[in-house]
Amino acid sequence: MRCSPTQADIVLAELTVLAPNGVEEERGEGYVEYAIYGGEGELPELGEVEAAAGDGLVEVVATEVPDDWADRWQDFHKPLLVGDRLWLRPSWEPLHPDPEVTDLVVDPGRAFGTGAHPTTRMCLELLLGLAAAGEATGGLVDLGTGSGVLAIAAARLGWAPVHGYDHEAPAIEAATANAAANSVEIDFERQNLRESLPALAPSVVANMTAPILKRVAEQLAESGGRGRVRRSLPAVAPTDPPTAPATWVLSGLLPDEVDGVAAAFGRCGLDEVERRQDGDWAALLLRRG
Repeated sequence: MRCSPTQADIVLAELTVLAPNGVEEERGEGYVEYAIYGGEGELPELGEVEAAAGDGLVEVVATEVPDDWADRWQDFHKPLLVGDRLWLRPSWEPLHPDPEVTDLVVDPGRAFGTGAHPTTRMCLELLLGLAAAGEATGGLVDLGTGSGVLAIAAARLGWAPVHGYDHEAPAIEAATANAAANSVEIDFERQNLRESLPALAPSVVANMTAPILKRVAEQLAESGGRGRVRRSLPAVAPTDPPTAPATWVLSGLLPDEVDGVAAAFGRCGLDEVERRQDGDWAALLLRRG
């Protein structure tokens, strides 16, 4: 799907909800192109069409890819060192030679997230900063967990208990398998975050698109800043009422969306502490004042 940069946030928001296999992005002169992949019967045979997005049209092209596409992606999934401390690697790559570097095994399967995307890297860098400051304590909730990379990194850095939530079943499957591969105990659960929030821990990380983050902020305000009280997760909500999260790490944002998302969470009593930008993407660190 190819669109103009002004349409990109609308197209990406819709694709993130509709595409269980994740979204691949490429930006060029005056355009943004997204690609989604699916097996036979998972996607419609569109050929070449145009679809409406906002006030404009989006070019849509559907083509058949080789039978071994599920293996070919492995050629592009390479190890990544984040903050000189986290070594993110697929299962077929070796450990980092420095034993002081924390090893994380991440196979995305059919879920979004290998750790290589700028939004994920910025979240990991912010989590590393919090951990270095001695703030990797108490529980953490990962909203829109994808392959579980952020939840797993948080667990390895010291947060406990850790819970992850995602709307897509393939994400829960991949995240659960990745947690097992990293020998960490994390509970993953399906939940449509547009409709409701789970109980929230003292720390929250959410790598999602701006429209979903704003919806999360709306629900957060409605819940008094705590999220839903879920008796099935007493470790996340140990008090009655539960304590409102004190720290939020947010990403999945375009630079021109940051102010609006910060303002939405500001209405929940959360102040911007830090913002980062990596290419066309941005991240926020928020704290309760």
